[in-house]
Amino acid sequence: MSNLEELVQEINRFEAIISEWDESQRCVAVGLKRAIEALHKAALTNLIKNLKQESMPALRHAVSDEVVYAVLLYHELVKPPKPPLAERIQTALEEVRPGLKSHNGDIELVEIKPPDTVEVRLIGTCSSCPASTLTLSQGVEQAIKNHCPEITKVIAVNHNSTVNTANSSLISPFSGRLTSTWIKVATLEQVPELGVLAVQLAGTSLILHRQGVKFTCYRNACAHLGNPLEDGKVENGILTCPYHGFQYNLERGECLTAPDVSLQSYPVKIKGDKVFVKLQKF
Repeated sequence: MSNLEELVQEINRFEAIISEWDESQRCVAVGLKRAIEALHKAALTNLIKNLKQESMPALRHAVSDEVVYAVLLYHELVKPPKPPLAERIQTALEEVRPGLKSHNGDIELVEIKPPDTVEVRLIGTCSSCPASTLTLSQGVEQAIKNHCPEITKVIAVNHNSTVNTANSSLISPFSGRLTSTWIKVATLEQVPELGVLAVQLAGTSLILHRQGVKFTCYRNACAHLGNPLEDGKVENGILTCPYHGFQYNLERGECLTAPDVSLQSYPVKIKGDKVFVKLQKF
């Protein structure tokens, strides 16, 4: 058998047979397998060392054979090939995209400039948001560098005027239809003193904060990448986002990390032992 697929099928066939044996028999077979593998790995390691010293071209030619490469990969003597750079960049952008979309934004790859630069475009509200610089440096750039260590520069190329015009045309047709209503979201006892309570209401995630008799309510989304905040640490009235460390004053909702942005707030009123939040609806 010279075909790699046939060899693998043969190995799988024997492993299936061994899996039906009792435990003592399997232990013997597995022990023998490990001893043979250790012997083969030691021999292959010595062979590679000798070939490196004598002839690198010969070693490269040997590794190009699919059976040789598969065995060396199994013994961790060669590294698996990396996906293409463009594919790894797209994987990185997919990681940050949910957070951007929660703020009605997105991102796209513009150009790869070898050897170390990538250009991206922030789309939607992210392009004109005051926190866009922090979004780029602490979110997008870090994700790309995690997947592509060869990239050292991530540059944003945006067209703010086009985005602003699009946003106006989308918002204005609905502005006259908005109404507000008070909705019960919790009881006084449910909101922890000096802590936060996360609640889901009509598809909106909120966090409630209580400090004495004062209650505040904010959208449960970090102004950086939209990550939820309910698991963040609260200390001295300051909430720290558990993802990238952005901090917020829970009395006013202002961001201490990026002063130009803040949490989206909602009016709160107390009636008896119930907490009501004023939400807009169509």
